[in-house]
Amino acid sequence: MRYTEFTIEGRNAVIEAFRSGKTIDKLFILDGCQDGPIMTIKREAAKSGCLVKYVPRERLDQMSETGKHQGVIAYAAAYAYAEVEDILRRAEEKGEAPFIFLLDNIEDPHNLGAIIRTANLAGAHGVIIPKNRAVGLTATVAKASAGALNYTPVARVTNLGQTIEELKKEGLWFVCADMKGTRMYDLDLRGPIGLVIGSEGSGVGRLVREKCDFIASIPMQGDIDSLNASVAAGVLAYEIVRQRLGIK
Repeated sequence: MRYTEFTIEGRNAVIEAFRSGKTIDKLFILDGCQDGPIMTIKREAAKSGCLVKYVPRERLDQMSETGKHQGVIAYAAAYAYAEVEDILRRAEEKGEAPFIFLLDNIEDPHNLGAIIRTANLAGAHGVIIPKNRAVGLTATVAKASAGALNYTPVARVTNLGQTIEELKKEGLWFVCADMKGTRMYDLDLRGPIGLVIGSEGSGVGRLVREKCDFIASIPMQGDIDSLNASVAAGVLAYEIVRQRLGIK
């Protein structure tokens, strides 16, 4: 099921959105507000695991499209999320070793959309993103993916490191991008694999990086020291593709 992205404002509207099963990516609540309806919204948010931010009234007024936010604004997802099991099942149905992108706190929607597009074109079976400190499946992401969101499942998890541990039990190996790693051409990246890409600013977090089996560096000859996250994802993904196809 696909959802149309929209901003939901007002207490009753937000409560109904949660109870109807809509996927809420972010919830903004007036800081310090503790009345009955707001407490109900907080409980619904806790059950769904959505990100909650407490902000001053001025911020809500700026965000509001109706001027009637009543101290609460929710952002609903543009697309429904898959489950990690759906991604593994997709690989099994194709008779292929799983190939999954895992994104550590990508905050730029254009980067996320571009990475999902690359994942689709590289033949990856899905993408996994964290629930917190990362952009969700907004309309901007959908547009940047150039239609790839219609074909590539995206799962959202609470703890990326824990998800890596669970996928290792399914036989996956994990490689992350880092300038201090081994040159990507010198690594064996065949078989069931998860490609971990870090955020635009700080790269892959330490706790996630420590769970990776390989750390791959991309050879660079220019005068600046790093690639955009979506470009790095593309470069590494196609080295994995080259190896999976057995191309010398």
